[in-house]
Amino acid sequence: MKHPGLEKLTTEQKIGRLFFIGISGSELDANTIRLLETVRPGGVCLFARNIKEAGQTRELLDSIRSLLGYEPFLSLDQEGGTVDRLRRIVEPMPAAGSIRSVEDAAQHASIIAQTVRMLGFNLNFAPVVDVATEERQAFSNGLRSRTFGSNADEVTTLAGAFLRTLQAGGCIGCLKHFPGLGGAQVDSHEDLPQVNISEEALYNVELLPYRELFAAGDVKMVMVAHAAFPGLRLQETAQNGRLLPSSLSRAVVHDLLRVEMGFNGIAITDDLEMGAILKGFGIADACRMAVQAGEDMLAICASSDAILAGHAAVSEAFHNGMIELEILDTAVSRIETIRSDIQPVPEFDPLVIEEMSAQVSALKSRLN
Repeated sequence: MKHPGLEKLTTEQKIGRLFFIGISGSELDANTIRLLETVRPGGVCLFARNIKEAGQTRELLDSIRSLLGYEPFLSLDQEGGTVDRLRRIVEPMPAAGSIRSVEDAAQHASIIAQTVRMLGFNLNFAPVVDVATEERQAFSNGLRSRTFGSNADEVTTLAGAFLRTLQAGGCIGCLKHFPGLGGAQVDSHEDLPQVNISEEALYNVELLPYRELFAAGDVKMVMVAHAAFPGLRLQETAQNGRLLPSSLSRAVVHDLLRVEMGFNGIAITDDLEMGAILKGFGIADACRMAVQAGEDMLAICASSDAILAGHAAVSEAFHNGMIELEILDTAVSRIETIRSDIQPVPEFDPLVIEEMSAQVSALKSRLN
């Protein structure tokens, strides 16, 4: 069903909504303003390079809102542990892997929600629901300590408590990395992982957290991994002869995530500037292929040149008929539906940040 807001958007505005971009600095300089005005993205993700202190972060996010004239998704990756974008602002947060109870998972999410909402964010790329069993924890895939629990049931229970509490606190969550990176033996930041699992493991391990959390109605956004699954029927081969990453695969995004699993929220790629993508596909082809696969949003998190090249490629693909209007409208309808649920940003109060630091310290003491 098409969102009524579609009628107010031009084709170029719709194309812009597909992009979830990073920016270079801690304030809006002339180049960043030009980038935002050109793309008019659906989302902006901040990283440690953008986040110096609380007041500056809130001012930066408020400036983005004001410049664009609408409320985009404003996100970060705030998992805790090794992925902690707020360590300059708040007491460093514990890793998901250190959490063993529903109560602690909920407390962790509550702290994150209150902190990021006060800073002006409305979305957090968390929780990780990859399943890292004891055997898999030896793999060098960049997931060590980032996952909840050591089996699919624990991951589902703890990540579910985290997600529900995060969203009850006014911050949208995003499950990652579909359909599952737990069995990867290399980091997709560096190269394309080949996840060697059986069909049985796919359905009974990797997909279990998604299946259970989808059924509970809690999931608004899913991030799709850059990974290949050579032992599975769904694995496709690209025209260049390479194994097609799951993030660019219609068999994964449309057939598995949408049709088979019934997910109708936002599907977003992992960062398309990762080695898993750039070593086999240019940014332009990757963006076009991702949209054709059924992705709603395209994450490009660093290079303004890459963002502009991807944006131009999708625009060209639409205008030459390679991307149909129905595909574009379906994606933007999902984006606008969830974006319309974003709650107003609270009035800035630095004392809340101080209180959250104290709560982080208390949580870490309890976990230890």
